[in-house]
Amino acid sequence: MQREVLKGAATPSPMAHYCQGVRVGDTVYAAGQIASDYRTGVPPEARQDPAFPYYGSHIQKQARYILQNLRSVLQAGGCELKDVVKSQVFLTDLNDFFYFDQVWREFFPSPPPRTTVQVSGLLVPGCRVEIDLWAVQPRAERRVITGASTPTPMAHYCQGILVGETLYAAGQIASDYKTGVPAEARQDLAFPYYGSTIQKQARYILSNLRSVFQAAGCDLKDVVKSQVFLTDLDDFHYFDQVWKEFFPSPPPRTTVQVSGLLVPGCKVEIDLWGVRAGVKREVVKGAKVPAPMAHYC
Repeated sequence: MQREVLKGAATPSPMAHYCQGVRVGDTVYAAGQIASDYRTGVPPEARQDPAFPYYGSHIQKQARYILQNLRSVLQAGGCELKDVVKSQVFLTDLNDFFYFDQVWREFFPSPPPRTTVQVSGLLVPGCRVEIDLWAVQPRAERRVITGASTPTPMAHYCQGILVGETLYAAGQIASDYKTGVPAEARQDLAFPYYGSTIQKQARYILSNLRSVFQAAGCDLKDVVKSQVFLTDLDDFHYFDQVWKEFFPSPPPRTTVQVSGLLVPGCKVEIDLWGVRAGVKREVVKGAKVPAPMAHYC
């Protein structure tokens, strides 16, 4: 399949060893971007001006700077921001989220699926957010997906987008967006030995994600890639037991600890990619790659 390395006409060249994006067929994979010009650190246009402290904020200026740079990369691949089908946002402070989300609305009137987590740091001091985007060519047919029983998010993103045979789902946390963490996702204090909070949250999230997948004509058996963001790695073993319930034949998985999620009390966020049921697939194992201890391929 034809591929092309991309460089945004107006996007700063990174200092580290990576490219800004790659186009493969109809899909553009962009590198994560932070608010740095890689010469001065965070440039003046991405910083609040001390002379005008009430005209904009650091997070909003950084978000605009990043999204403009990402737009330049996407344009080099024949896309625009309206062609984004999946996004990930890494904030150093979740208190910035509300103001960040206002900028997101400016750039994405029709928003893509999104995953948002808090991390402990980014590669250039002073940077408050990193944004990661996937896009498809304008000619690619796409459909916005909403799960029949999945809670409607409060923030500006959709639950999923189906592009051809591929489903890009938004990250899900254990919230109903009405009461915070709902009762069915919390350990019952009257029955403290019958289940744990992490297991109840994992089941709640995976049930909601299954609803999104079913709305796209898929199921959890059609997941081909997963990412798991835990706030406490001590929860991992018990989380992995639930993963086995939902994925008898498990997908590839990435699991990391993050410093916070968007609703207090949430302990895990799960991010999934899938394909339509009829798509041929093959589980792959490297000849010299150690077999994982946990439940993934």
